[in-house]
Amino acid sequence: MKKLMNAPDAYVDEMLEGLCAAHPTLVRTGERGRVIRDARAPKNGKVGIVSGGGSGHLPLFTGYVGRGLIDSCAIGEVFAGPAVGDCVEAIKAADGGRGVLRLYGNYGGDRMNFDLAGELVEEEGIRTTTVLGCDDIASAAPEESAKRRGVAGLILAYKAAGAAAEQGADLDEVTCIAAKAVERMRTIGCALYPCQVPGAAEPTFTIGEDEMEMGMGIHGEPGIWRRTLAPADEVADEMLERLLADLPQAHQERVWVLVNSLGATSLDELFIIYRRVKAGLDQRGITVLRPLVGHYATSMEMAGCSLSLIGVDDELDALLRAPADCPFWRNQP
Repeated sequence: MKKLMNAPDAYVDEMLEGLCAAHPTLVRTGERGRVIRDARAPKNGKVGIVSGGGSGHLPLFTGYVGRGLIDSCAIGEVFAGPAVGDCVEAIKAADGGRGVLRLYGNYGGDRMNFDLAGELVEEEGIRTTTVLGCDDIASAAPEESAKRRGVAGLILAYKAAGAAAEQGADLDEVTCIAAKAVERMRTIGCALYPCQVPGAAEPTFTIGEDEMEMGMGIHGEPGIWRRTLAPADEVADEMLERLLADLPQAHQERVWVLVNSLGATSLDELFIIYRRVKAGLDQRGITVLRPLVGHYATSMEMAGCSLSLIGVDDELDALLRAPADCPFWRNQP
């Protein structure tokens, strides 16, 4: 697969350099230059929120650093978690004196390194808490939901928790809001074509020209089934049915909807999917408070999309609508 790059080992650092050059509200810091912080962070008297993960998923993670979202982010190589030292520096970059929430996806390497970083900064007097994004329903059964991967829905937890922190909530309150958002959130994806990590000899997986895979993870993790490519309406119907079967009925009255490109899928296709999802929700009497359609959490140039639903009450809806300002999400006051 062709890529516009210079050398594989320079890919991440040159991407971060360009990202910060294009968006001056982002500051690249840390000993290895693998921490991105909001230019206004840390903000004294505000709870900090830190996240992180592997590169290759823009605008996740670094694209959501900003006012009303996350304060800093540690970034690793493509599809590889951030190093412990970078996690430590990211936590310190977010610390405004009221503690820091670690909010990131449920992946083994990320958990291990952020947990160790949390222990190290707590020895220095920085209190931290953790909430894991685990919205991918294809990655584990409902009774094992704590094992599920974190995917595109994580950004809705960023937004809710970030708004709460901006409004002056304490660390325990911000942590509860993030956990509430995660608990009410469900995502499923489908893949049509693979991606290829810079420098790798082969794509991350292979799939036939006439095939698709339902439930594939954002790094190419196996999904639920692989079959002949189906029409968009059939794909949208199955994704919606699976999400609603998993999301508790009590959280289905009002929802925000996120239709996300995995990288190569066009906005045209995403809107074809959304029109069917909206019709399905209308038929069921479920109110869509706001749709989000676009590139929110990608997987390099993988073709496919994900669908996320979050069931909201008045509190979550207000937090999701609260003012925010980062390169890839802006809510006006």
